[in-house]
Amino acid sequence: MGFFSDIFSRGGRVARGQANRGLDNIEDATFEATVKQTVRDMRTDLGKTINASAEAMANHNRLEAEYAKYAQQSQEWLARANQALDANNEDLAKKALAKKAESDQQVNSMKAGVDAARAASESLKQRVAELKRKIDEADRTATTLVARKNAAVAQRKVAEALSGAGEADNAFSALKSFEESVSKEEAKAKAFDQLASASSGKDDVLEAEFAMLEGGTVDGDLAALKAARNKQALPAAPQKQLSAPEQ
Repeated sequence: MGFFSDIFSRGGRVARGQANRGLDNIEDATFEATVKQTVRDMRTDLGKTINASAEAMANHNRLEAEYAKYAQQSQEWLARANQALDANNEDLAKKALAKKAESDQQVNSMKAGVDAARAASESLKQRVAELKRKIDEADRTATTLVARKNAAVAQRKVAEALSGAGEADNAFSALKSFEESVSKEEAKAKAFDQLASASSGKDDVLEAEFAMLEGGTVDGDLAALKAARNKQALPAAPQKQLSAPEQ
């Protein structure tokens, strides 16, 4: 079971490694698109915020217009009351003041709502402006991030290639793998030669020693050469003259 457990464990590591590498490749390939999509999503959210803000501001504008209308009516009824008094018509002046009181009541009841709507509108305008500024900054940051990411990926790939730690199809890694394969084959061939020599009863070391005995040595060759030279250098022995025969 230990053998199979080790196999499955190693297989799991290989599978996880391949999956992580695949995700890294996907991330590298889609990084720019992902970053730009993020900025587009931010602009979409900005559009929704602007629409909501526009509705709130429109509500404030309606309240403001209604408030201004009743305030204007109050001033108009006051002017009419004065006009009635100028005409010595107090009853008409009282009616005008009653209308003015109704307008003033509307103004007073709306004032708190108008003030709140005005504050909300101003706050929304500031928030939208700030959000626009941040999105513009994010857009510039995204461009910078894409450039930095591309530079980092290029540096990593160069470093991996030079260190031999790159992907399986890296040319440097492939060449090193070929070299190791040839070295293994050479070592294996040498081992088989040694086994073949042992099985045939030959001893390469002894064979080499006997070959040196049979073929002589450099020292022996040198001694023979010196002897030959000495022999050539010796003077020839004088020959005895033969005496003439007696008569």
